[in-house]
Amino acid sequence: MASRTILNPATGRSIAVVPEGGPADVEAAVEAARAAWPEWADSTPRERAAVLLAIADAIAAEREQLARLESANAGKPLPAARGEMDACCKVLRYFAGAARILEGKAAGEYMRGYTSMVRREPIGIVAGIAQWNYPLLMAVWKLGPALAAGNVQILKPAEGTPLSLLALADLTRDTIPAGVLNVITGDGPTVGQALVAHPAIGLVSVTGGSATGTAIARTAADTLTRVHLELGGKAPAIVLDDADLDQTVAALRVAGFENAGQNCVAACRVIATAGIYDRLLEQLVPAVASLRVGDPADGDEIELGPVISPAHQRRVLGFVERAVAASATVLTGGDRAAGPAGGAFVAPTVLAGVAQDSEIVQNEVFGPVVTVQQVDDYAQALAYANDSRYGLAASIFTENAGRALDAARRLEFGCVWVNDHLAPITPEMPHGGYKQSGYGKDLSAFSLEDYTQVKHVAIRIGG
Repeated sequence: MASRTILNPATGRSIAVVPEGGPADVEAAVEAARAAWPEWADSTPRERAAVLLAIADAIAAEREQLARLESANAGKPLPAARGEMDACCKVLRYFAGAARILEGKAAGEYMRGYTSMVRREPIGIVAGIAQWNYPLLMAVWKLGPALAAGNVQILKPAEGTPLSLLALADLTRDTIPAGVLNVITGDGPTVGQALVAHPAIGLVSVTGGSATGTAIARTAADTLTRVHLELGGKAPAIVLDDADLDQTVAALRVAGFENAGQNCVAACRVIATAGIYDRLLEQLVPAVASLRVGDPADGDEIELGPVISPAHQRRVLGFVERAVAASATVLTGGDRAAGPAGGAFVAPTVLAGVAQDSEIVQNEVFGPVVTVQQVDDYAQALAYANDSRYGLAASIFTENAGRALDAARRLEFGCVWVNDHLAPITPEMPHGGYKQSGYGKDLSAFSLEDYTQVKHVAIRIGG
């Protein structure tokens, strides 16, 4: 079998070799899932909850090992990687509970002589395709609701970041019944395409870029396979004149640069009204410049690791170079950051003087790059924020409660934060976007419903 060498993006060095799957492996996984499906479909919510709780316990028991593996494979600072392992446990424990309280319409006599009821049933075999920026967490966002609803699943991690999911599969080999969860490594054009096109797959859940989502939806249309898409974003953060400046800067220092900006809800477009713009930059620029960049293996004080690969590093820096050529001003960063030879580091960057229709404002950079735009007033800030083909997340910073509630209604995004950005993302609340950011919800009861199909049962009760 072919294999793929897995690299540490902080050093460029090999850390593992994994199998490179192909269509035959997809077929084998489908057959394993098909064999497991009858028994798993007959399992009770309590039994499925017990499996999900056991998976969470396995992650908790190996938290440090999994975090270090995730850090080395995806370039994450260790505190962030540990936090993601904790988040995985919270998600799995939530869906373990949600599995036991799936709700439907009350049974009733809607026609004389008949009782009607609604059943929510599992879809069958579902596929999940995870992204490389949060390798295990994004997989768990798919695994939790899929198994809780009674489906069997095939998961494909991103080809460059499979290690934590493979480790979890190994840790839970005796916990999850055989065939209920199947993990295949390999690339998108080969393994991903074969999964999406397979007629036995009832739903495909994808986290990735909008172009990837479009291609998957097009392929899935041939078999009318349902798709669940969490795609790109270009999140605005509106800062009004009355915002608490210290609170705002502290939030943006994290929200724009967490995970080296490789986050589809990163606060990458800061839109500030004229009365606070200069003061915001006076505090934000040195705050961003103070971020500690380096190899996550150097210790917990590292706040910003590398981007995922040298190719992605070139892509991110290319955006900056073209923005500067088009009149943007680099206020901090704008180039490679110091780090180990072979590491894909990008300095945390703040740009000003960017036009609303510019490439760097309209397209997803997916790196530690934040633009700051000045607008005249609240109305223009809203217009700029909504002027995007993406609609995943947005935020507003203001002390005016009425203005905050008005913005929450008018912002065309699937999530709106007030006086914060990135937090909270909690299992109880839905996550998903508008427009080209996709459709379907991760997390919450809405996600669990997405992994079910609705059946109407009518029973004649008349004589």
